Amino acid sequence: MTVRIQPSADVSDQAEIGDGSSVWHLAQVREQAVLGQNCIIGRGAYVGTGVRMGDNCKLQNYALVYEPAVLEDGVFVGPAAVFTNDHYPRSISPDGSLKRGDDWEAVGVTCRTGSSIGARAVCVAPVTIGQWALVAAGSVVIADVPDYALVAGVPAKRVRWVGRAGVPLEDAGEGRWRCPQTQEMYIQDGERLRLQEN
Repeated sequence: MTVRIQPSADVSDQAEIGDGSSVWHLAQVREQAVLGQNCIIGRGAYVGTGVRMGDNCKLQNYALVYEPAVLEDGVFVGPAAVFTNDHYPRSISPDGSLKRGDDWEAVGVTCRTGSSIGARAVCVAPVTIGQWALVAAGSVVIADVPDYALVAGVPAKRVRWVGRAGVPLEDAGEGRWRCPQTQEMYIQDGERLRLQEN
């Protein structure tokens, strides 16, 4: 396998790009960013300085992932989604001077294994998106998202549970949920869900 980087992409020599990964037209990958194997960085997407991505991640066109975001294996970030990195953004200090990079504390978004962020969703750092969770398109996430939760709205709230296949789970009664696609079973404990061990 090889790394494929389009000529119009801007990839720092100090970035680490895993085997089998592709960086498409007009995308930018900054210094110290680390991409795992088989990642896809879509047209016009941005990967900030020091962002960490696991294997098999997909950033769709024009997704903006600002440092210090961490994406574990198999994370999907939809078109034009944005990960913020500042609690209280300002261009200038109270005295009117332009703020510098060390004038504020960067905070990041963490996406656990298999999670997906829908098109044009905004994740306001610091938040963690749980494993296999799904953020609906256009949502604004301002609080942590539990594993397997489907969240939607502004601000995003849990509306369903989803399984590893990404489809909504069916209520099997007594706090148990079934995936209609894989038949995997999940157990609910309050506002948490876990995969039932065989």
